[in-house]
Amino acid sequence: MPTFDVERYRKQFPGLTRRVRGLPAAFLDGPGGSQVPSRVIEAVGRYLASANANAGGTFATSVETDALLERAHAAAADLVGTSDPGEIVFGANMTTLTLALARALGRTWQAGDEVVLTRLDHDANIAPWVEAARDADARVRHVGIRREDCTLDLDELAAAIGPRTRLVAAGCASNAVGTISPVARVVEMAHAVGALVFLDAVHYAPHGPIDVAAWNCDFLACSAYKFFGPHVGLLWGRRALLETLPVSKVRPAPESLPHRWETGTQNHEGIAGALEAIEYLADLGRDHDPTATARRKALAAAFAAIGDHERELGRRLLGHLAAIPGLRLQGIGDVTRVAERTPTFAFTHGSLAPREIERRLAARGIFVWSGNFFALALTETLGLEPEGLVRVGLLHYNTADEVERLAQALRELG
Repeated sequence: MPTFDVERYRKQFPGLTRRVRGLPAAFLDGPGGSQVPSRVIEAVGRYLASANANAGGTFATSVETDALLERAHAAAADLVGTSDPGEIVFGANMTTLTLALARALGRTWQAGDEVVLTRLDHDANIAPWVEAARDADARVRHVGIRREDCTLDLDELAAAIGPRTRLVAAGCASNAVGTISPVARVVEMAHAVGALVFLDAVHYAPHGPIDVAAWNCDFLACSAYKFFGPHVGLLWGRRALLETLPVSKVRPAPESLPHRWETGTQNHEGIAGALEAIEYLADLGRDHDPTATARRKALAAAFAAIGDHERELGRRLLGHLAAIPGLRLQGIGDVTRVAERTPTFAFTHGSLAPREIERRLAARGIFVWSGNFFALALTETLGLEPEGLVRVGLLHYNTADEVERLAQALRELG
């Protein structure tokens, strides 16, 4: 297999050419949103310039829009691992889609039913379910973490799941500390009592292969702007559930999938960009496996190559973080366990607040985040509110030189 030519991919991202005070910008802010390749930008513009229309008409631009939407649903199906494009729902973002799904599921719950959530999750996978449970007079059970490495406490999860459990909501990977959770095991535990499972794959999507069939979950959501596309959300659900759950929609809207969930006029240009982002990843995979003509196989090859590159960067950065006085990493710090995490690293400093570290790094052209990143349940559990953490997030377009530059800047914080 060819080596990972990071410069080949960096050249496709115009945003990476930005400079700050004469220095090249180091985009280590990936968990908050990725940069976008030129082909995605061009796809958005091309749609608006030549095919902008509403769907369902008989004239050229509307027919072309329908064809685009069909292709996008098929591509997204390949991304998540379903053979049924009708199970794909596009929307404004993961949060909005999850709120809509939570309202629908909540209408099927009764007083005394239970919902199981985790303290490792983004609040978009907590608050919607809490609200839906409140409206149904259902009980919410929160599952904690193992504080020493910020992994999900599976024993506590097993104890929380019971005969009244109707839904278990979990994240594929923590957007704050990078932990990858054993979602197939979570699904197995939930299905053993007849509960449904919703997975948040927003943070995981740019780092690893999504496989709803292998994981056997019931719903999954992610966002294209995390995997090199525009601000568009994506929801997958089992057809039988999407066809029968109660939804709020206007009367003339079709009952067929995905129309009963894709309320109103969709962001067609954004969906065009999301389609192109998936095609970008598939082409990256074909660079590493020329036999991968089928898109799903090409995506698997892409994430195999991306994973190897990101794990090498992760090992390098973990080694630096462990050697810098005053830094305390939250999450998995063992370099032999990099396969159990994404290359997203969160830490505190003994004498500097997270926001101050973010500010000092920004002045040197190094882009990172500080705060709680909407993973409020986690930062509360770790006792880190209100200041939170510094978060460094690597993507496949990041380089070893950028890691070294970050490490040097951290050593010079004082």
